[in-house]
Amino acid sequence: MITLLRRSYVLLPLVAVIALALLGLCGGSRWLSPAEFWLDVGGLHPVLELRLVRVTAALVIGGALALSGMVFQAVLRNPLAEPFTLGLSGGAAVGATLAYILGLRALSLYAVPFAALAGALVVLSLVLLVSRGGNWGVESLLLSGVIAGTICSSLLMFLLSFAQQSELAGVTWWMLGDLQGVDPDLLWPVAVYTIIALIVLRVLAGDLNVLSLGDEEAFYLGVNPRRLVIFMILIASLLAASTVCLAGIISFCGLIIPHIVRRLYGCNHRRILFTGFLWGGGFLILCDLLSRVVFREREIPIGVLTSLLGGVVFLMILKRRRPHDA
Repeated sequence: MITLLRRSYVLLPLVAVIALALLGLCGGSRWLSPAEFWLDVGGLHPVLELRLVRVTAALVIGGALALSGMVFQAVLRNPLAEPFTLGLSGGAAVGATLAYILGLRALSLYAVPFAALAGALVVLSLVLLVSRGGNWGVESLLLSGVIAGTICSSLLMFLLSFAQQSELAGVTWWMLGDLQGVDPDLLWPVAVYTIIALIVLRVLAGDLNVLSLGDEEAFYLGVNPRRLVIFMILIASLLAASTVCLAGIISFCGLIIPHIVRRLYGCNHRRILFTGFLWGGGFLILCDLLSRVVFREREIPIGVLTSLLGGVVFLMILKRRRPHDA
């Protein structure tokens, strides 16, 4: 089975994603058969139009988080690194909370997404600025990210203490992750950037392989580790920040999917980048489908399901992990 998966490292995940996408279009609080996709009077079924946006958003967001997690784990050489390691989720949460408390959401539908994006980018800039004193070293980046995340958590608690009940409910739902309110006008730019990032990462996959060996080895192999680390972190951070802008904070997808992909297909980024994108997208499509069918009366926040499923799978991987595994 493992041999078959490795030989078909693109075909099988692609077929699985197509099948899950079809299930995502059909399944939900109301089953929609393929025969009902087109109305007799012409045009797509209204329910299908809504689900098309959700399935596309799940594919893009899941793939972007998986790519971001792969890059962070390779660059930081830490198997526990994930898209929000550098405090991006904390910065985004603070930005979104400010938008709710200041009433900016009433002025524009895009206030919360752009405030979250701005908060994430501000934290990223501060982390890079602080870590510059450590010569952009891995330890300096990790430490700066942890400190930034702690500060953002404190600011978030402070802001929530002033929030009204309605504002608190909105912030809480956003922080749990939500694909219901994905705006197509924001989805397509994020999808285009994700595709461009995937192409760029695939072109630089050889350098990413070298960088995962360590700064000294990368230098002797002709790669400038300092510039490449910053460039890769910028690409990965923008991928993570764009997903937060669309759907809030969705955890574990960017942590567990790279682990599964490397276990099945190896660590050659030339082979696993596109495969990881498909695995991440398929995983989030599955979680979105489950969030709509487990309780038909009330939808489960998708971030809850990703944390639950991802945590269980991650514990299983740790339990079966051999002592000599990297």
